[in-house]
Amino acid sequence: MQIIVVGCGNVGQTLTQQLSKEGHDITVIEENSNVLQYVVNSYDVMGIVGNGASYSIMKDAGIESADLMIAVTESDELNLLCCLIAKKAGNCHTIARVRNPIYKKEINFIKEELGLSMVINPEEAAAGEADRLLKFPSATKVETFSRGRAELVKFIVTKNLRICDKALRDIPDDLKKQVIISVVSRDNEVFIPDGNFILRAGDEITIFGSSRNTLTFFRKLGLPTAKVPSTIIVGGGETGFYLAKELISIGIKVTLFEKDASRCKELSELLPQALIINGDGTDKDMLLEEGITSVGSFVALTNLDEENIMLSMYVKSINPKAKIITKVHRVNYGDIIGSLDIGSVIYPKNITADRIVQFVRGMSASKDSNIETLYKLNDERVEALEFIVRKGSPVIDVPLAQLNLKKGILIACINHYGEILSPTGASVIKDRDSVIVVTTHTGLKDINDILEN
Repeated sequence: MQIIVVGCGNVGQTLTQQLSKEGHDITVIEENSNVLQYVVNSYDVMGIVGNGASYSIMKDAGIESADLMIAVTESDELNLLCCLIAKKAGNCHTIARVRNPIYKKEINFIKEELGLSMVINPEEAAAGEADRLLKFPSATKVETFSRGRAELVKFIVTKNLRICDKALRDIPDDLKKQVIISVVSRDNEVFIPDGNFILRAGDEITIFGSSRNTLTFFRKLGLPTAKVPSTIIVGGGETGFYLAKELISIGIKVTLFEKDASRCKELSELLPQALIINGDGTDKDMLLEEGITSVGSFVALTNLDEENIMLSMYVKSINPKAKIITKVHRVNYGDIIGSLDIGSVIYPKNITADRIVQFVRGMSASKDSNIETLYKLNDERVEALEFIVRKGSPVIDVPLAQLNLKKGILIACINHYGEILSPTGASVIKDRDSVIVVTTHTGLKDINDILEN
């Protein structure tokens, strides 16, 4: 597809990198010529220096023939204006990054009036990911497929679990029938495991299954499945606000630290059921006074990555049972963070870019593939794709054990008219089923691509 990206900040660069890698024709618009030059040289895309809200700049970028325009500058108003101009000049799909909570109340009106295809709020998206993790404290990551009916859940294998030091084929049937263990990450290596693969303590494994079966699987393993009872959040920015509001709505006790006194006053009015503390959340004495050693979870949401990481390490050392979530902006910290025991890490710019990329894949699916959803896993070394199976496909009505699958491919889940199935070798795929495939291959566009020629 022909795509125009306005704004080359963190999100814009991540988007450009991902969409270019997936074969789209990308033109980027950015006012800072040095930043633009870096992006053009790094990702082999077209670049135009200028204001994305300029009609002439949009024309130079090819708006009249573009399929999609994505505005991710730092200004909400500029992003919305870019979308308005793009819609009038090219009648293409438009996506805007909008961060101001004031607009959230009116977002449906704005979308309808401006004809936006999608609005993404980075802080709200990051809070949503943290919220899912606090509802499912045993997990390090939770994503949904099949419109929420199926879940991808990551967690760490510990020595005391029934599945530790067992080959997959020897895992007890009461566990095996619940979910499919589809990816294993060990010592910086990633595996799509077969029945002979032996799970070890410290492995991070990815499972697929229905929400109900995933809960049953965790319960049978003896892992916590109930939401955390309480949380301490450090950082009262928009992400902290959105997260606190959601947690309060489901009965979780929230204590929130914020250094800025005027922001504390504002948060006290917006979140009357939360305990808002005007203080430095990095102050150990204050944390101890507010019960950090016994709290159910801790979320570090300051604007400093180093501060968040150090805070999480400290809390882990004094309250090892707490569910810990750490916000990190710089993805290049990934290798270092991976070696630290600081629970779940959320990357706001990646979350934002991933949501937009999923929308783009949905658009592409209607054109030249049947991909419904796609997630990149394990530092983009693994893909989880949801395909819609169409009539005439050679995978239909053939037992999975008889399919000649390419190496590095696993069928993780089948959605048959809303019923989520964890497949066995005897399972068959039917017309109009959606099928989740986990693979180390890239570029799969059709369910038929999983088969050897």
